[in-house]
Amino acid sequence: MRKIKEEFMEIVFALTASVSILSVVLICIFLFVNGIPAMGKIGIIKFLTGTTWRPSNKIFGILPMIMGSFYVTLGAVVVGVPIGILTAVFMAKFCPPNLYKVLKPCINLMAGIPSVVYGFFGLSVMVPATREIFGGDGNSMMTASLLLGIMILPTIIGVSETAIRAVPEKYYEGALALGATHERSVFFTVIPAAKSGILAGVILGIGRAVGETMAVIMVAGNQPRMPRGILAGVRTLTANIVQEMGYAQGLHREVLIATGVVLFVFILGINLIFSIIEGKEEE
Repeated sequence: MRKIKEEFMEIVFALTASVSILSVVLICIFLFVNGIPAMGKIGIIKFLTGTTWRPSNKIFGILPMIMGSFYVTLGAVVVGVPIGILTAVFMAKFCPPNLYKVLKPCINLMAGIPSVVYGFFGLSVMVPATREIFGGDGNSMMTASLLLGIMILPTIIGVSETAIRAVPEKYYEGALALGATHERSVFFTVIPAAKSGILAGVILGIGRAVGETMAVIMVAGNQPRMPRGILAGVRTLTANIVQEMGYAQGLHREVLIATGVVLFVFILGINLIFSIIEGKEEE
């Protein structure tokens, strides 16, 4: 009887895994079947390197949106990654128990806040602050980067803290036995041992930053032109799709789906790079 139960559960687990894989395959098929023909009609090079987006004139160049996504994501990484990793280190190795009981639920709560709420915060607080301090109208690449940097913190902190806590205690104790201080033992022994897990948290954070839509729409300015500076407005790939898909028809709609293909390949490339780095570390 026990063997039958085990075999049954193996089948259930295999089916659930197959559903996940099938979902990804179906998404890929939908995107590529509907998006690749549009690229062919326009010309892949012209589509990817064109600097003008004017659907009314059948001009579809998405390079401004590609660069917008890249710069906003890069800014979010610069803001969020150092803060996230250092916070994870503090929570795992330095945080007093009483403070941890307060800090951990707050970070978990940040992960559950809807994107639109972050967007309202950015629109009501960060945009006016940016306008007051740096000038411009406040809806800019800088504001979007700062907001995304805040949004990716729970992901980076959660995964990095788990990775740090997973390092065997003997690594830390061995460093102490050799005369290292608590800080040196953590930063030169525990952190390097957990770098694979920390990198995974960073990659997940980047994935969220790349795919974020609503909050970015509310603070980035949404100007479909080449980025002109950190205080100028930009439009990302996700924002471009969301803003125009509601009324797009014909070739315009196909091009927006093709934009989704570019975004999908972008995220796939990030995960592939992570897999390559992780594979080299294991060697």
